[in-house]
Amino acid sequence: MALAGGVAHTFTFERDGPGNNRFPSFSVFNHLKDTMSFTTESHPGVCDGPSDASRGFVLNHTMLRVKDPKVSLDFYTRLMGMRVLRKLDFPEMKFSLYFLARPGPQTPPDDIAERTAWTFEQHGVLELTHNWGSEDDPNVKYHDGNAQPQGFGHICFSVPDLDAAVRWFDENGVTYVKRPEQGKMKDVAFIKDPDGYWIEIVEPARLKALGRPGPH
Repeated sequence: MALAGGVAHTFTFERDGPGNNRFPSFSVFNHLKDTMSFTTESHPGVCDGPSDASRGFVLNHTMLRVKDPKVSLDFYTRLMGMRVLRKLDFPEMKFSLYFLARPGPQTPPDDIAERTAWTFEQHGVLELTHNWGSEDDPNVKYHDGNAQPQGFGHICFSVPDLDAAVRWFDENGVTYVKRPEQGKMKDVAFIKDPDGYWIEIVEPARLKALGRPGPH
């Protein structure tokens, strides 16, 4: 008997000849399929299971207002490696929307209407909103959410190599809120985009002990 994820298993072996163990077959107790299929941690306020009414809901995008789209697009496409999936213009209201995402395995449709619909089906999209003329208005400065009164906090990019990412940011003069070696939370960096919004930079493999109590 072995334990995996707190669930008991028994293992038996099929034989293809005397004394020759071949492939294991499993007898699994305690509804292994259900218990091994993680859906959520349990905390006060967390419902036992989502309603069928929310089936298929997708967190599609986060929107940031930007002062100068040329500057912001350079930052997010050149430094952060994002691509522009779609730009939508609204002349009657004098603003434009840019939808950006990291390149993925799927190829976006060439047809404009289909690509618009496809964009709104994706995960992890960043929407940049440009109110026309803001780039020439010295009085326009957007709240970063971290100055008082605080509200919005940050967006986050995970990277395969934090040290390499920091070197890349340093080479390009990116502004830091916090470098990975600073503060109590090590191996986590925060940089600023051109409008001052905070961007967390993490390497997932370094975060396995994050939030766990240390030795007393």
